[in-house]
Amino acid sequence: MSANLDTALGLGSTNRWWVKAINAAVCALVVLVFAGPLIAVIAGAFSESRDPSRLSLVPEGFTLENWVVAVDRQVLHYLGNSLIVVGIGLLLQMAVSVLAAYALARKRFRGAGVVLLLILATMMLPEEILAIPLAVVLSDLPLLHLNLTDHLAGMIVPIVAWGFSILVMTEFMKEVPRELEEAARLDGAGEVRIFWSVVLPTVTPALGVIGVFGFTMIWDQYLLPLLVASGAENYTLPLALRSLRADPEVGIGVVLVAAALAMLPSILAFLAFQRSFMRGISSGAVKG
Repeated sequence: MSANLDTALGLGSTNRWWVKAINAAVCALVVLVFAGPLIAVIAGAFSESRDPSRLSLVPEGFTLENWVVAVDRQVLHYLGNSLIVVGIGLLLQMAVSVLAAYALARKRFRGAGVVLLLILATMMLPEEILAIPLAVVLSDLPLLHLNLTDHLAGMIVPIVAWGFSILVMTEFMKEVPRELEEAARLDGAGEVRIFWSVVLPTVTPALGVIGVFGFTMIWDQYLLPLLVASGAENYTLPLALRSLRADPEVGIGVVLVAAALAMLPSILAFLAFQRSFMRGISSGAVKG
């Protein structure tokens, strides 16, 4: 095989100027396709234009008025609600996923396969089918008889257990050698010590995977807050975007301010978990 086919498109192993030009053009096109919408949103948030059909990569008349109006429209309050839900919800979700995966992967008991099948089945049901039963349950929580509607807790409780995170952690924990666990038991380690000091550090890359996907899943929730929040004071940012878009007195710039604020936490979350996320994805690919 020719050496010039060793890289993507076969264009990376030559010093010819036209090959470098093609490489640069392809990279610029990829950056424009993926980063263009983000740049347009940020530029529109600082633009004076009120025409939604005239988005550009450069602000048309730089202004901070859109941000002032967004603050007056309680966008920061909605952002705070979203951060509370995703912060508490993600921590609880990761804790439940790790503990459930430890039981399913490291313990032998009858019905483990059935439990995994039921967890997988929860991922097959669309949110629209679960909407009405979920609304009924949240209006009168079984056993506790609590009404969680119109409260941020009603948006947190349903997302504490997520089948995807449990399955990912289960598969990673199955790969931990049992010899490590047996050696720890011989040294007198208890169940909690084995879990905390032996198994959990071994699956740290998987925490990055479920952290990124879990954050994105919770942050992008629209139907659940729509079911729970009956008043604007409990709106999350996705609901606020819909409300702002439907308000004829609000310009497109204010909507883009809210959209920019909605994108920023997801980008920061990926950057925070990036190393563990990439290690987890790579490790899963090698194991597969």
